Amino acid sequence: MAPDDPEVPDDLKVDLAGNVFCTGPGGIWVCRAGGTLLGRIVLPELSANLARGEHGSVLFTTARTSLYRLETRTRGALPA
Repeated sequence: MAPDDPEVPDDLKVDLAGNVFCTGPGGIWVCRAGGTLLGRIVLPELSANLARGEHGSVLFTTARTSLYRLETRTRGALPA
């Protein structure tokens, strides 16, 4: 993420493989634990917060006017 981007990282979640999902400029950034960018999930609105649900395979994100539900191929730990 470039320092001059108008949007800043806000929230992140880590999956069981150590991949990081982080909200930021242009969507949700997905990186390996070492920092290698795997890709971005582009949404029509600025994404802010993240949560895992439905056995850890679904990622929820809040935006300015919406709540998005994203099915993933990976699982994240759920809070106890």
